Amino acid sequence: MSGQYDVLIVGAGIAGSALAHALSTVTSKLRASPLRVALLERSLAEPDRIVGELMQPAGVASLQKLGLESCLEGIDAIPEHGYCVVQSGQVVHIPYPDGRQGRSFHHGRFVMALREHAKRARGVDVVEATVNELIECHHTKRVLGVRATRPNSTERESFFADLVIIADGCFSNFRNAVMGKASRESSTKSHFCGVILKDTQLPIPQHGTVALVQGHGPVLLYQISEHDTRMLVAVKHPVPQDLKGHILRNVVPQLPASLHVAIHEALGKDRIRRMPNSLLPAVEQGGRYTKEGAILLGDAWNMRHPLTGGGMTVALHDVVILSKLLAKVDFRNWDEMSNLLSSWYWSRKPLASTINILSFALYDLFGADGEHLAVLQRGCFKYLGLGGECVRGPVSLLAGISPSPSLLAYHFFAVAFYSIWVMFFHSRPVVSKSNLDKPLMMSPQLWEYPGLAVRGVKVFWTACVVFGPLVWSEIRWW
Repeated sequence: MSGQYDVLIVGAGIAGSALAHALSTVTSKLRASPLRVALLERSLAEPDRIVGELMQPAGVASLQKLGLESCLEGIDAIPEHGYCVVQSGQVVHIPYPDGRQGRSFHHGRFVMALREHAKRARGVDVVEATVNELIECHHTKRVLGVRATRPNSTERESFFADLVIIADGCFSNFRNAVMGKASRESSTKSHFCGVILKDTQLPIPQHGTVALVQGHGPVLLYQISEHDTRMLVAVKHPVPQDLKGHILRNVVPQLPASLHVAIHEALGKDRIRRMPNSLLPAVEQGGRYTKEGAILLGDAWNMRHPLTGGGMTVALHDVVILSKLLAKVDFRNWDEMSNLLSSWYWSRKPLASTINILSFALYDLFGADGEHLAVLQRGCFKYLGLGGECVRGPVSLLAGISPSPSLLAYHFFAVAFYSIWVMFFHSRPVVSKSNLDKPLMMSPQLWEYPGLAVRGVKVFWTACVVFGPLVWSEIRWW
């Protein structure tokens, strides 16, 4: 058996399903009839993942542009009005500006809603089949389609199209085949380990909560339905063998006491799920080293740390731009497609780069693996506590409302300089010999300033070491 289409999309996750629906609405003078699209997915059962559950306001806006905002209805989604950061019992409120809202939900329910829209879209066939290989022209090596196996069958069925879009997620089977010599390796330095807490109350309802845990990675909590709250614990690589014991001994005691009972119950009942937190910078597609006839989309192409909940926002923004550009070209003309892919790459840069850099920069600060990062973490917490533009600017970056790498650099280094100022002029706990159990809060003495100046230089250098490589990963063009 075989099928001929205009576009094949491999992977019916968030990016793939949204793009299938978007392409069904494409109108162009180049085509007398609607596009024929095949959306292939290994399993159409509801997926069960521990990430992809928190959507920033910019992601909601992209859904609205795609006509898919109804996918957030009927899935028990929770409005999110911002964040709060918790450290040692102190809470900093970080609201989204201008009444903006995000959404949090069960990942699988949202994906199923997207797939239902794709199934109802004109010209779209949703096919349950495992894609085994790409079909290439023997002479030009251009990708012509895919071979796939349907459930309960051993026969490999061929699907042909003018354009193949690979959106098969972070564990993509075809990333290297499509990118060729231009491919970059993903790197993983930590994991998110997750459970669901039942009927618990967060410090500020309908706000994502980031708890800073001294000596360990941050903990992210957000409500995903009326009765369910997701808890994600960042654990450095390699993951401890006794993961449950690690969380109970080192993490839970530093979280708000109101969460302890629910956490103990969840750890006692449920298996702890985990996902790698990977960095995969995007590489411009359509060049001489990449395959003609195929492109990557979503986590198959570009990944960032899920701490900031930016993955879906970037993916949906990519779909908005790509679907508009695809309406203007002949997929069979790869010169046109190469120009389109270059336009897409640079059009997505402001938002994608901002969220990508921010995700890992925040993780490094909130994880504070080292004394100089701990200074930056303390300064960041106090910077956000200043309110005003010190909150509005960073949260606008986080929400995707202000996609500006230069604004991100401004606030990141403002945090760095403020952290150094805090080190000089704010009181800090000092353990006295007369009372070892209760540290005293004391400001630095004048004679300590030379040492603090040296330390301040090291803190600033640490900030550069965190931020610089992340920026470099985004501006490389080869």
